[in-house]
Amino acid sequence: MAVGNSTQGTSQQSPSSGASGSTARSGLRKVVAASMAGTIVEWYEFFLYATAATLVFNVIFFPPSENPLDNIIKAFLTYAVGFIARPLGGIVFGHFGDKYGRKRLLQLAIILVGVSTFLMGCLPTFDAIGYAAPILLVVLRFFQGFAVGGEWGGAVLLVAEHSPDKERGFWASWPQAAVPAGNLIATVVLLTLSWTLSEEAFLSWGWRVAFWLSVVIVAVGYYIRTKVTDAPIFIEAQAEAEQDKRTRYGVLEVLKRYPRGVFTAMGLRFGENIMYYLVVTFSITYMSAHLGMNTSTILTLILFAHVVHFAVIPVVGRFSDKLGRKPVYATGAVLAAVWGFIAFPLFDTENDWLIVGVLILGLMIHALMYAGQPAIMAEMFPTRMRYSGVSLGYQVTSIVAGSLAPIIATLLLSTYGSWVPVAIYLALAAAVTLVAVIALRETVGISLRSIDDADREKLAERVEA
Repeated sequence: MAVGNSTQGTSQQSPSSGASGSTARSGLRKVVAASMAGTIVEWYEFFLYATAATLVFNVIFFPPSENPLDNIIKAFLTYAVGFIARPLGGIVFGHFGDKYGRKRLLQLAIILVGVSTFLMGCLPTFDAIGYAAPILLVVLRFFQGFAVGGEWGGAVLLVAEHSPDKERGFWASWPQAAVPAGNLIATVVLLTLSWTLSEEAFLSWGWRVAFWLSVVIVAVGYYIRTKVTDAPIFIEAQAEAEQDKRTRYGVLEVLKRYPRGVFTAMGLRFGENIMYYLVVTFSITYMSAHLGMNTSTILTLILFAHVVHFAVIPVVGRFSDKLGRKPVYATGAVLAAVWGFIAFPLFDTENDWLIVGVLILGLMIHALMYAGQPAIMAEMFPTRMRYSGVSLGYQVTSIVAGSLAPIIATLLLSTYGSWVPVAIYLALAAAVTLVAVIALRETVGISLRSIDDADREKLAERVEA
């Protein structure tokens, strides 16, 4: 246990245990920038697909249909493939990220998602190659989702493990802010193309430009990520694991040792994930296919909402450090339950000001749940299995939450011709998350090293037994 003693002795020297000073802050900002750079890239590409699924893919990759919602549902099914792949990516990247380091796996993730997105922009249409077009789209979507599944856990942990204990909520929220930033860039690109091109040109080749641009963004993100290192707490845990060959990694170990953390994380994620995709994805379907609003107008309104979302997330992260993880999250879950009953009647007015207001409100409510997630989930697991734990809790939920949310909402709208079932669906999802918040242990300000110490004690008791 020599390494364990060394860890104790240096606990006051690392940023993860609360060190301050301009040098530590500067290093932490570099880590945040590296994490955000890659996350922006990956979510630009992931959400580019989400928007294109509604506006483009339903038209060019599937045979014509009398009901416009039918092909949108088909496009959303290909969209869901990415979510199904994400848990697999989280498991694989989590296992090797816990063993070899966060940085290496993040570099691999950004390359994989970049290549798959670029190739999407090269795909022939349904008219050119028939059903081979959606099949190839699904294959590339799978690899894209696999990479994104490994991205999130590594990106947030790179920051969380470098952060001071009392400010972990704030610093670790910045990679979360990179998600709306990526979505914002994707929206700007598509909006610019839709403004400057005719509808025929946009559907023919214009949308492909947005996917090809990923090459440039990937190169920038990859370069920035080469400039950072793993956190001291991880390097120490890695060294300890090399000395103690009994150390275990991966999904089976985390499920065996920390099942409560995994299932609580899933519950926290459930309502938040569903709400996000109803606000940023299904709302496009509702306004375009159901209300017949102009595509450029819809994208412009969502653009403003993304800007506010990006700005609000770090503010909420700061509040989670000051007020606690639980009260902030619980407030978001309660407000999410009522948002749908306010939002859809305002969508029906087709008043731009009311619509942008309710979109902003929805993403602000979402931020109350989303901003604190990296800190909360990092504080649930020891360093040796943290990547696996947070990735499993975060990504598996996406299969039954975010991936299905636009599909379920569109089916409800198509079946009942009303928004009310959609609002009820969101309220029930928020109730699940509220239960998880109640079950959550408050961990604000906790030292990650103390979590590792407790884990060592459990392992020692297991050996003695």
